[in-house]
Amino acid sequence: MTILNEIIGALSEYLYTYILIVLLVGTGVYFTVRTKFVQIRMLPEAVRVLTEKKKDDHSVSSFQALMISTASRVGTGNIAGVATALAAGGAGAIFWMWLLAIIGSASAFVESTLAQAYKTKDGKTFRGGPAYYIQYALGKRWLGIVFSILLIACFAFGFNALQSYNVSSAFAYYFGSDYASTAVPAVIGAVLAVATALVIFGGVHRIGVITSGLVPVMAVLYIALGLFITITNVGKLPGIFAMIFSEAFDIRSIAGGFAGSCVMLGIKRGLFSNEAGMGSAPNAGATADVSHPAKQGLVQMLSVFIDTILICSTTAMMLLNYGVIDPELTGMPFVQEAVKFAVGEMGIHFITISIFLFAFSSLVGNYCYAESNLKFIKDDKRLLFVFRLVCVAVVFVGAQANFDTVWNLADVLMGFMAIVNIIAILLLGGTAVKILKDYSAQRAKGNDPVFRPDELGIKNTTCWKE
Repeated sequence: MTILNEIIGALSEYLYTYILIVLLVGTGVYFTVRTKFVQIRMLPEAVRVLTEKKKDDHSVSSFQALMISTASRVGTGNIAGVATALAAGGAGAIFWMWLLAIIGSASAFVESTLAQAYKTKDGKTFRGGPAYYIQYALGKRWLGIVFSILLIACFAFGFNALQSYNVSSAFAYYFGSDYASTAVPAVIGAVLAVATALVIFGGVHRIGVITSGLVPVMAVLYIALGLFITITNVGKLPGIFAMIFSEAFDIRSIAGGFAGSCVMLGIKRGLFSNEAGMGSAPNAGATADVSHPAKQGLVQMLSVFIDTILICSTTAMMLLNYGVIDPELTGMPFVQEAVKFAVGEMGIHFITISIFLFAFSSLVGNYCYAESNLKFIKDDKRLLFVFRLVCVAVVFVGAQANFDTVWNLADVLMGFMAIVNIIAILLLGGTAVKILKDYSAQRAKGNDPVFRPDELGIKNTTCWKE
């Protein structure tokens, strides 16, 4: 297992350092230019669309679809991941995370717009994502199946097992070094498994209802703690921002080891956290019941900003206010020490609760993605029931194991998944731009945009012809 883990880890490092970063950053810049900076000029419109009400009790609103995708994006990586980037790459890594969020949100718009355009009807709700637009727009069902398999393996098994483990490990602080040998991990695993089962057996509608209530509360409380720590240490802010920008452009340290520099670490953590262009969030974006695909594309841009600009920045400010950046102190211990330093012992308890909520929201968000892709491969109720049982079992087992190998394997699977999606959205980018222009033209006339694919020459969008 040690040798296997080393091989997978090396593959993951190479994939993200030399291939994915170039593809994801390049794609983000390309779509930023092609959409004429849609993420900046239409940000107010995205906020307006977010307030639109859903059509009925069975549909998923734009806000609920946003919360499902945000639930998956916002996980323990927003806490421990930022700490890791800071510890290894310094304060400058935060600047590159910010920049990647702005660039990547253009890719997020494109992929979610395409997911909406080529979504399918699933009873009273919708489903879609990269697998669907790969089949219906590119005519490559076999490639869509490959994408679906990669996503299911990555999210339903790899990342959900990891989220469960992270929740369990957060309680080690209270039980000491013998924690792993106690029954506590099994109890936590059982609680998480039951809670997850109650949500996922209720279907996508219930997932939307749960996450639309849980994610905002979770995010607001976490941001509130960050603001409290920042405001009570407001005198440190000029120095913190000076450190972020000076270290972000420290040419000597960057040139001395680019693979481990603040630029590379900031980009890697930013991409891993907000998932823009990775092909995961479009699965949630497709579930929304809207009158025009561009609406959900605009809304999904906000998820990238919420994830990186708000949540990751909150963690960064907590850590930089602490003022200690030690490569030996990383991950959750770094966050725990920083919060304890700022607000005392109660900070540890708050972080534990935050991790539980962040991880649980990710569990249900990740499952939502996996279910949509399982139905793409084969829509069978008995298969779905068995799959849900297996997913619940993974959550239970994950709380009791060390998942270094699973983490690296999930990274690799997500990397290959992203490559497939990037190729697809680059090939279909013209369609997304055409949809955006149609939306803008209708809005300019004062209308509530309605998507009519035949008028735009867009085919195989059967869901929009009903």
